[in-house]
Amino acid sequence: MKRKSVKMMALGFFALALALSAARQVQAQDAKTPYPSMAPLDQYLIADRNGEIALARTAAPSSISGDATVVVLGPHGFETAAQGKNGFVCIVERAWTSPFDSLEFWNPKNRSPICYNPQAARTILPITYMRTKLALAGKSKAEIKEGMKAAVEKKELPALEPGAMCYMMSKQAYLTDKGITQDGAHTLAHMMFYTSQINPADWGANMDNSPIVIDPRGKNDPEPINIFMTLTGAWSDGSPAPLS
Repeated sequence: MKRKSVKMMALGFFALALALSAARQVQAQDAKTPYPSMAPLDQYLIADRNGEIALARTAAPSSISGDATVVVLGPHGFETAAQGKNGFVCIVERAWTSPFDSLEFWNPKNRSPICYNPQAARTILPITYMRTKLALAGKSKAEIKEGMKAAVEKKELPALEPGAMCYMMSKQAYLTDKGITQDGAHTLAHMMFYTSQINPADWGANMDNSPIVIDPRGKNDPEPINIFMTLTGAWSDGSPAPLS
């Protein structure tokens, strides 16, 4: 009887050890992939429509964003909330416009105010719209990537126009959970320039003391573009912004 009790205790401890080991593995996996899938849609939506419009306009100086068209995210995709007259389009993008290699692809806290110039509004913004359509349709990250790859191959997206660029100068942006600057901010004031896939060295990108960088995370994305970035040193309201 005593021998049987000891055996049962040993089995119990063994089962507990297995459970704890499995829990640790799950925790480790969660740490590596904090956002494994899309969260409930309402976590990505902004209930205050006027607040989203205002946030979108903080992407660029008011001299630009004040006359820009503004689109906001609804349950079925982005929709025009304010009609502009200068050809720029301001938008608060969500995490699924990040590179597909990003661990925060589904981060519901992401709020990325961007203001596209006319060339980018015509040829880069459609990428955002298509990714958003696929995300809201319940597609996985892998399925969205395949969908974008198919769209590129079938030429369903417009060809990139020369001169396409955007402003991302909002101090209210939340681009990542990680602190980007020395003071732990979750954003940097910068501008982005779009080109076809060229050698980054042609722009001096990512070289010592160069103000231009290219995000290497996007190298496996199906969209055939390079995104060059440079810091502005100022937020859209003109106040100083960190350069590191």
